[in-house]
Order: sequence, then structure tokens, then C-alpha cells
Amino acid sequence: MIDVILERGFDRPLASQLVRSLTEAAQPCFDLHRIQWQESLLARDGRRLVCHFLAPDVESARIGLRHAGADISSLWGGSVHDAPGLKATDLIAANVMVERRFAAAVTFEAIQALEDAGSACLDNHQVRFLRTLFSLDRQRMLCLYHAPDAESVRLAQHQAGMPVTHVWAFQRIAPVMDSTQPL
Repeated sequence: MIDVILERGFDRPLASQLVRSLTEAAQPCFDLHRIQWQESLLARDGRRLVCHFLAPDVESARIGLRHAGADISSLWGGSVHDAPGLKATDLIAANVMVERRFAAAVTFEAIQALEDAGSACLDNHQVRFLRTLFSLDRQRMLCLYHAPDAESVRLAQHQAGMPVTHVWAFQRIAPVMDSTQPL
């Protein structure tokens, strides 16, 4: 199974309940193509959405999501990189995303070294790095943070000299855990 990311933008804001109901309605397509919904991150203004799935491969996700009626024009495979010692409860606190796009392929290690070098800037603004979703083509990165607000992250990233395409606050929408499922 690999991590697959779907990015969407909307002219009209979406509500979190609509995201949840559409995703749950797509479950039969997901089951057929062995797609597991991990979470969706909806911008506070409802105009951006990032959905994280596990799938056998990107093509299975593409077919399943297309059959479910999703716009798959920005679908990509990637890898997940968590902050050292990250706990599931820490990840639930994520509330700000930084999008990074690169003209040429980069290594995760190179960007992580920049972030590590600027860690004092993050600390000064009460910003904590939690997770990175890194594209297989190495030209796109989505980083999740816990922070007082998006502006704190924007300032910390700027002061640390980090490449930034967009910064936005989000709310997390995740599958409801069944009490019979293992944790």
C-alpha cells in the first residue's frame, strides 16, 4: 500500500459535513479498489481540500476515485514522514498546512535540514512540525503543523528561510473509528 494524496480547490466553500458524507458515500468504490481513507484536511474557508488515502498503487486510487465522482486532476503518490516521537494524539492537533512546490526535484533530507536549521524560528512562534507528505516525483510537499494560527507558521517559515507556496489553516475530518476496530 502507498500513500496517495488528492488536492482540490473550490470556488464555493465546502462544509466539513459534506466532505464526510461524500467520502462515506464513496466507500463502496473505495472497497472495490482497496482504497483506505485516512483523513481529509479542509481549509478553514472551505475552499481547499487535501485528502489522504492508502491504496495498492496510484492507478487503483485514480480509478476508484474517478468512479466515486471525484476530480482527480491533482492526485499523486507520496510518502509520509512524521516528526520524531510523534503520537497519534499529537497529529490530531495539526491545524496549519504549508504547501511547498519545487521547479526541480528535491530530496526530503535537504528540506528537512533547512527546517532543522530554522527550528528556533518555529519555537519562537510556538509552531510545532508534525508531518510531511512528500510526492514521489519530489516536487511537492505538504507539511502539517500545530500552531496558534496560520500567520505564526507563515512568519516562522519566512524567518527560517523555508520555501513556501501557500500556508493555510485547516480542520481535520477523519473516519469514525468503530469500537470493534483495533487502535
